[in-house]
Amino acid sequence: MTLYLITDWLGLVPIGVALGFAVLGLVQWIRRKCIGKVDFSILALGGFYLLVIAAYVFFEVHVVNYRPVLIEGYLEASYPSSTTLLVLCVMSTAVIQIHVRIPNGIIRKCATWALTAFMGFMVIGRLISGVHWLTDIIGGALLSGGLVMMYATVIYRKMPGCF
Repeated sequence: MTLYLITDWLGLVPIGVALGFAVLGLVQWIRRKCIGKVDFSILALGGFYLLVIAAYVFFEVHVVNYRPVLIEGYLEASYPSSTTLLVLCVMSTAVIQIHVRIPNGIIRKCATWALTAFMGFMVIGRLISGVHWLTDIIGGALLSGGLVMMYATVIYRKMPGCF
């Protein structure tokens, strides 16, 4: 349960990252005095986050599978792993934002490496902690991959050459 608690608390990191991008968008909106002048990638990111929330809510309402262990005496929805979904979606799009916003190659590579290592730790940590079935992790990763590819496609079409 220790690894479960660690990954559970570290699940707040992607929420902080998402809030950081929301603040960036809000600051741009206030400074530029028009929501249409906010960077397209930030507006698209807001829409992307709404899709991630919708996916989370969908699978909380339409339970596919329950955890292999009780959490505080209750069975909780387990498929797809919401932590995997959140971490992979938010941190992968953060990597895309890093490539758009940070021109310094060394900083960009270090940030990308750190975010990738964090994603790996979180996904493997959730699996090893025993609170998810392997299929829950795979489902979260596949759903995340599809959502992130959709976001990346939208961004690339609007901003070719940004990757």
